[in-house]
Amino acid sequence: MKIDELTALELAAAIKAKKISVSEAVSAYINKIEKNDRQFNAFLAVTKENALLRAEEIQSRIDKGETISPLAGVPVALKDNISIKGVENTCASKMLSNYKPVYNATIVDKLESAGMITIGKVNMDEFALGGSSETGVFGAVHNPWDVSRVTGGSSGGSAAAIAAGEAPIALGSDTGGSIRQPCSFCNVTGIKPTYGSVSRYGIVAFASSLDQAGPMGQNAEDCAALLSIISGPDGKDSACIIEKPFEFGSLDVKGFKIGLPRNYFEGGMAAGIDEDVKTKVLAAAKEFEAAGAVVTDFEMPFMDYMIPVYCIIGSAEVSSNLAKFDGLKYGYRSPNAKSLSDVYRLSRSEGFGLEAKRRIMLGSFVLSSGYYDAFYSKALKARALIKNAYDKLFKQFDMILSPVAPTTAYKIGENIDDPMKMYMGDIYTVSINLAGLPAIALPCGFDRQGLPVGFELIGDIFSENKLINAARAFQQRTDYHSKKPGAKS
Repeated sequence: MKIDELTALELAAAIKAKKISVSEAVSAYINKIEKNDRQFNAFLAVTKENALLRAEEIQSRIDKGETISPLAGVPVALKDNISIKGVENTCASKMLSNYKPVYNATIVDKLESAGMITIGKVNMDEFALGGSSETGVFGAVHNPWDVSRVTGGSSGGSAAAIAAGEAPIALGSDTGGSIRQPCSFCNVTGIKPTYGSVSRYGIVAFASSLDQAGPMGQNAEDCAALLSIISGPDGKDSACIIEKPFEFGSLDVKGFKIGLPRNYFEGGMAAGIDEDVKTKVLAAAKEFEAAGAVVTDFEMPFMDYMIPVYCIIGSAEVSSNLAKFDGLKYGYRSPNAKSLSDVYRLSRSEGFGLEAKRRIMLGSFVLSSGYYDAFYSKALKARALIKNAYDKLFKQFDMILSPVAPTTAYKIGENIDDPMKMYMGDIYTVSINLAGLPAIALPCGFDRQGLPVGFELIGDIFSENKLINAARAFQQRTDYHSKKPGAKS
């Protein structure tokens, strides 16, 4: 039994059955990270000592017959914007180099209560600002399917760790597709939960009205188990409005009404979709029809406005959220500063990377006097229209099936100097965050170069159970999610 070939739930079951010890599981993954991660650059820190000590503690509890959780003893990797007390939380930025939080994020406390073992922090785009996991100060994350290509962003380290077999399961965050796009590029499954279902306390903010942490794993079952652990109310996050953690029951997808937006596949803003991506996603729709679902095409409204609205609102919020990094209270302070003005100017210009600066400047512009009404105020109104459009669609459909990204993983450095092309890579994902909706991304095949293709199912608020069941049904009928890098597709 090779530990790194087990799903998270299979590993937990083997631990519970005493076929594998928690320490063996943790050591197997840490050893693999130390041996292989140089080529992927997925991990920024490995918490080896703490993980092994905690493994002994959890093993003792399991040996005593305690019921902890379905994922007790399972190692988990965390995106480096999620706070763990005493562990560096850099957000892949020079601005937060050597910063160690003095508290845990709420979701970390929940992982610990569930008996899971944090084995390290994984790489990302700087402050989650990017779509390729290239903008971080520690260098690009390399895709295990082809190390010359990107993993998608900003949770690229989480996806790469799972795809490379360096972690059985991971947490990422999703502001405009940052869980789902890396899943598509790396043949991984992931959930962007309903806004307000998972606490954001202790997660470094990008855009507070859009950010949502979520699980990434090898299949929908693993993701559902982890989402059940991290979801639920939290008094430390006023936006966390869910009343209790998710519980996932069994539903038959027969009769599910699935909408297929025809303008996502041809013309206009969809003109850049790869033919292989289009073919594989439409084939996934046919698979649902074969399972008994009713698939109906429709015209998605406001498609031309989704990227502009997201860029304006996201940049405005990141400009506000990153204003606190001024070289005074914490974070990077320039050694070249000779005055208070120098501290502000030099610390921010030296501490932030190019993409962070670009979005801060755009956000400051759209919030400035004279431009607020022309840009930011209009974007908020357009956001409301997008949400209302989804509300109407979910009176017709149980869920919507969509591509995750218009292309498969591209070469590292290929698009980094073309911000508009990078932003357009989020054309299918940003509206879900703008509307606060849940979505699950999962593999549906490979292009002619052998690179993974993914699709997403989008649901109404708090409809995660339907999405999980639909994803489960698809993965029971197909084996794309079980393919590993190096294996023939």
